[in-house]
Amino acid sequence: MAGHVKVTPEWRQWLQEALDGGNTPASLLSTMLEHQFDPQVARDALIELTLGPPSPEGVPPQVTGYVSDLVRLPEGNLIQTPDRKVRVLVRMSRPVVAVFDRVLDERECDTLRHMASSRLARSKVVEAGSGRHAVTHYRTSEGAYFPRGENEFITRLERRVAALMNWPIENGEGFQVMRYGPGGEYQPHYDYFVPNDSGSDVHLRHGGQRVSTLIIYLNDVEEGGETLFPALNFSYVPRKGQGLYFEYCNQAGALDPLTLHGGAPVKRGEKWIATQWMRQHEFKHAST
Repeated sequence: MAGHVKVTPEWRQWLQEALDGGNTPASLLSTMLEHQFDPQVARDALIELTLGPPSPEGVPPQVTGYVSDLVRLPEGNLIQTPDRKVRVLVRMSRPVVAVFDRVLDERECDTLRHMASSRLARSKVVEAGSGRHAVTHYRTSEGAYFPRGENEFITRLERRVAALMNWPIENGEGFQVMRYGPGGEYQPHYDYFVPNDSGSDVHLRHGGQRVSTLIIYLNDVEEGGETLFPALNFSYVPRKGQGLYFEYCNQAGALDPLTLHGGAPVKRGEKWIATQWMRQHEFKHAST
């Protein structure tokens, strides 16, 4: 049976109030899907409520109030890291997005996956109200955490990544490796801590706001598993060893909502990624 293809004024008002109350786009998308909304209709409604309506030509919304006055991404087609040069394959200026080639080589990808395998546990998200980490139905992956500087191998990768992200290594949260099995997904969300969420305060005390993300793909996915930016109509197909970078926080601490993104469901095989988040200041891990 086809899902609902229209968002009524009553639903739109409820969604706006829920967003204003601190609910995340991912949680509201799940609610709409549970109520049999067509997935694309639901995503479009949430994008419009979050970012504003598209132009008559269908151009993605241009959000006012955010200026990329501090672009961390290094210039040039090749970025020199402590142990290798990494090629830039794709650049975008708003939001700041880049695709890197061969961030990790084949052996490094396999090593990181092997190291993570024995630590995997159901991935969690930050609850908007409490700031605690909790399991949710809109992020269906398993994850493993590597404290910063855990061993020589991790330290070498962290130094390389810090050079690519052009930000101090001590501001990194530490690698998180995630595995998505068949059907695994992460519905559209922001990596930054939403200022209106009371739970964000817990995390902002330990290094400030997140400023940028680097996702490193540790395997080739047979089908599905793309990283999606719904407001940009842009998707990246995972390729082993490559990295997808984006940043979203300027000097004034303003945040770029165009970085709304998600992981599409894996249709065949599995998807492994390693993620590095950078903070404004030195990050000191705190359990929540």
